[in-house]
Amino acid sequence: MIIIRTQGEKGLVQSNSVLKDCWVDARNVSKEDLVKLEKEFGIASELLADIMDIDEQARIEKEDEYTAIIARLPVFDDSNETAHFTVPIGIIMFPDKIVTICQRSSDVLDDLTGHRIRDFSIKNKGSFVLNLLGRAAMNYLRALKDLNKKTAIIERELQKSVKNNELVQLLTIQKSLVYFTTSIKTNELLLEKLQKSPFIHFKEEEQELLEDVLTDNKQAIEMANIYSSILTGTMDAFASVISNNLNRVMRRLTIISIMLMIPTLITSFFGMNVALPFQEAPLTFAGIIGASVLASSIGALLLSERRKKKIAVLAIPSYSQNLIVPR
Repeated sequence: MIIIRTQGEKGLVQSNSVLKDCWVDARNVSKEDLVKLEKEFGIASELLADIMDIDEQARIEKEDEYTAIIARLPVFDDSNETAHFTVPIGIIMFPDKIVTICQRSSDVLDDLTGHRIRDFSIKNKGSFVLNLLGRAAMNYLRALKDLNKKTAIIERELQKSVKNNELVQLLTIQKSLVYFTTSIKTNELLLEKLQKSPFIHFKEEEQELLEDVLTDNKQAIEMANIYSSILTGTMDAFASVISNNLNRVMRRLTIISIMLMIPTLITSFFGMNVALPFQEAPLTFAGIIGASVLASSIGALLLSERRKKKIAVLAIPSYSQNLIVPR
């Protein structure tokens, strides 16, 4: 879908034709839209293919008729396997217009068109790019806080019972953090290139805005790294808990197997087809059953006592490091 927007007295308004200093907003583009962008606006097909590539990195390049910038925006989609992810956006700056191309809609673009940025104008191309990248950094921060809240909720659920569903959700959040970290770092490299780029000249107030955008972007990188480290530690901790629970279950099964092995051994002796003592006595069967139960109970008691002593020894704190040895 391609929408043409122009600067009105109270903000952006839609237009049916391409005017001077207009913004051509292309989102959720189809093949027909790509053909129209190539034929009517003269955008190279190679550049359009790069913008449609989900893994394309942020960069800036200069052509004869326009200057192209590719950045990465955060996107939230519940229907996707990973709800939080990133997509590339192409910003094509012509002398008389700006064209943005994104394969999906994003909150960043909605903020630009929804009059949520003070003194936003599309006539100044440098300011337009900085506002878009600045709003992208703020949306990254907002999405990171949302992911952190979801992580805390899942952690509380995992403390009650370890389920596969919660672990899969943590893995999905970790994927989102990886996507965010990679995209934010590429946007930072793009901003650093814009500081030194001869293709776009920023005014003094725009230089200050560029510094603010860089600061927000670095803060987003730090938050993404911190949340990713915390999530990695959390998943490692729960993996250790699962392993510990498995060890406890295996220990109990081993004790039960040993308890069952003792009566099996006793009854196997009295099941031989040879002469055995007390085989003519009337209470031999009851005695064998009683001896088996008694032997199993003694074995279970000995194993449980040994386990308690081992735990008690491990629980005794070591004070050897605090002792002062006199000379």
